[in-house]
Amino acid sequence: MTDQSNFSRKTLASSGGRTSLFERADAVFGLDGFGAKPVPGNLPLASRPVAPAPSKREAQNEQRQASEPPKTTADKQQPDPETQRPERAVALRGPKVCVDRDVLEVEGLITPGAPVTGLLEEFRIIKRELLADARHAGDDRARRILVCSPHQGEGKTYCAANLAIALAAERDIEVVLVDADVLNPSVSQRLGVETGAGLMDVLADKSLRPEDHVSPTDIEGLFILPAGTSSARDSEYLTSARTGQVLDRLTQGAPNRFLIFDTPPALAASPAAELAAHVGQAVIVVRADDTSRAALDDSVQLLSACDDIKLLLNATQFSPSGRRFGDYGEREG
Repeated sequence: MTDQSNFSRKTLASSGGRTSLFERADAVFGLDGFGAKPVPGNLPLASRPVAPAPSKREAQNEQRQASEPPKTTADKQQPDPETQRPERAVALRGPKVCVDRDVLEVEGLITPGAPVTGLLEEFRIIKRELLADARHAGDDRARRILVCSPHQGEGKTYCAANLAIALAAERDIEVVLVDADVLNPSVSQRLGVETGAGLMDVLADKSLRPEDHVSPTDIEGLFILPAGTSSARDSEYLTSARTGQVLDRLTQGAPNRFLIFDTPPALAASPAAELAAHVGQAVIVVRADDTSRAALDDSVQLLSACDDIKLLLNATQFSPSGRRFGDYGEREG
């Protein structure tokens, strides 16, 4: 059994003259008195680094920041009212205009308050489909309806005005008839009203609010936004982000407000194709026995930014079903 008694280095040194591993390490490394060596008292004291003096500009900035009160939530930049989504419908407060009933009659348009005609019944059927699709979609774009034709003279303005008058007859519905045919505006002429600044002025000048240029008429529920001042940059204005902001401001928060756009012919000018990206429904007016199938196909392609494109056949003389509106209740003479 190994001896476990205590022993010292002196004992090891006197035992047969042999030195142990500890003794040899002690001779080389000086291990007498394990632990840290005492620190000499004559060492210089470490000096603490001194920060450089601030410059005159830094001192002024620190003084300015100390004098300013802390920023609050109210100090943050407020959103632009033009791009902010309104919580409720903006009021349309342009100058009021009166629609000339005699001009409506001369133009062959629906005359509010007049006896029911076959024309009124036909546009009642057209508006029912548009209303149903808008309510089914349930979004703002579906209440923006573009009306155009492939070529000039196929009846787009005639149909746009009649559709707007028929829609305005609905209870609790507002209809804004937008003259977007900036090259050849004719909505005001068809309705017999005088107009001023309009759509293109609002798009060109961000300081103008669109609702200030939408005029109420003496036909309940019907409003007019004129074409405004045309320029060489009309196409660029229509493709800008400003167009979406203006249309959003007119329709957001107003679930019962519809916008009807009368645009130039799709194959004659670009506004119809440019506005198609901002509407939910498009109506292409074609003239019976006049518009070609190729022109119709090309128009559909140009309006492809709109997901819902409808066809309206104008100036028909024949109905395969034999249906004829406006003769119910008539008496034979």
